[in-house]
This record gives sequence, C-alpha cells and structure tokens, in this order.
Amino acid sequence: MTINAHAKVNIFLKIIGTRGSYHEILSRFMLVDNLFDTIIFENKPKTSDEFILDGNFGCELEQNSIYKAYLALDNEKVKTFFKEHKIVVKKNIPEFAGLGGGSSDAAAFLNLCNEVLELKLSKDNLAKIGAKIGADVPFFIYNYKSANVSGIGEIVEPFDETSLHFETLTPKIECDTTKVYQRYRVKYLDTIDIKFAKELSKLNSKHILQNYNETQLNDLFKPCADIYNELNIFKKPNWFFSGSGSTFFRMSDG
Repeated sequence: MTINAHAKVNIFLKIIGTRGSYHEILSRFMLVDNLFDTIIFENKPKTSDEFILDGNFGCELEQNSIYKAYLALDNEKVKTFFKEHKIVVKKNIPEFAGLGGGSSDAAAFLNLCNEVLELKLSKDNLAKIGAKIGADVPFFIYNYKSANVSGIGEIVEPFDETSLHFETLTPKIECDTTKVYQRYRVKYLDTIDIKFAKELSKLNSKHILQNYNETQLNDLFKPCADIYNELNIFKKPNWFFSGSGSTFFRMSDG
C-alpha cells in the first residue's frame, strides 16, 4: 500500500485581495514529476492504539500534516486500520521550501486511505477535508498536473497544457510563510494587480516562464527576500521562486 506525494511549483503566485487575516491568491500550480515523498502503510508488529508515523520530519507529531489529516478524517474504520498498521514516509521534498511537501503528504494520505479502506469519499469531499489542514492540500487531492488555484487555495481549476520538467534548487533557508505574508501585507499590499493576475491565468506555463521574471511572477519574492536577504544570492536569470520560498526552479529537458 504505497503512494507518491509529488512536490509542486508555483509558475506564478499573485495576491489579489485579503479575507480577514488570510490572503486571496491566483496562482498556477504544477506538479514536479521527479521530486516526491513516498508514503507506505505497513503492518505493525502488534496491535496497539498508538498512531505510528515514521519519517524524517522537522516537527512534532501533533504538527505533522499527515497526523492532522488522520484526525480530520475522524472515521472509525480509519482508526481501526491504524491500530494494526503504521505509516512510513520516505522524505525527499525539502521542508519550509515552497514546494508543498507537507500538503502533498496529507493529500496522498487521504487519497490512499480512501482507496485502501474503500471510504467512498468523492474528490470534492476529500478536498474539503484537506482544506482544514492546509491551503495547498486541495490541489494535491485532485492530482492535476497543472491547475489555476484561487481563493485561499480552496478553488482548484485544472489547466490543460503540456507538463513541464523542472530542476529545483533549495537553499538551506527555512522561510516562515506566516512572516512572509505579514511582510507582504505591511509593505506591498498596494501593489496588487488583479488584471495582470487574470492575464497570467490564461497563458500556458512555458510561455509565462519564457517571458517574465521571478519578481513579476511571484508577489512573495520581495517580502521573502526582505526577511531572508541571503535569498538574493540565488536570484539568477531563468530561475523562478516557488511559493513563499526558499526554492528556486527552472525548466529543464527532463
């Protein structure tokens, strides 16, 4: 019982408004075909009520997205299953990197539970559960290769285009998403350009990456670089910034 949880990159990420303390976005997410975590359900040595999650994580169990997904399911069938099974995660996606690793893990866990345990939950229902865990989780639930994502992440619309291959570079800089968005709100909120965001949403990703730079495409690059100045060292032509960082990516031949 195994599933791969792929990383994503943000081809563009534009802030188009606020909703209370949240920021409304319009973004193009694309899966990265060669970077993924692997999630495995294995038998426990003996039956127990303990929830076992094995993996190289940078957080406590209570903060782990997979554990949050387990709690969000709140299903007796699931609880019974994990008395006899544990979860093993082979981590390859860097954490705090703008690649959606935690969200992808949570979505993969939900999808695998739904399949293995025959929960018969629709993708829409799983996405609603996932949205309680993290803003990026719904995108990974649907497993689209490419999609326009809006609202606070809950609106996912598949975008029909040829998949791209990417090379990624993740500096050892752990970017705090909350702090980055806070800096954006304080310093850059008056730069919102909804018209440009909507124009980007209609273009294919290859065209976007060939015609714009990381500052134009990702509204979070400047506030992130304000906080983590060393990111500017990695700013190079034809490399782009994903999410709230710290990963840079570029197109490759695969």
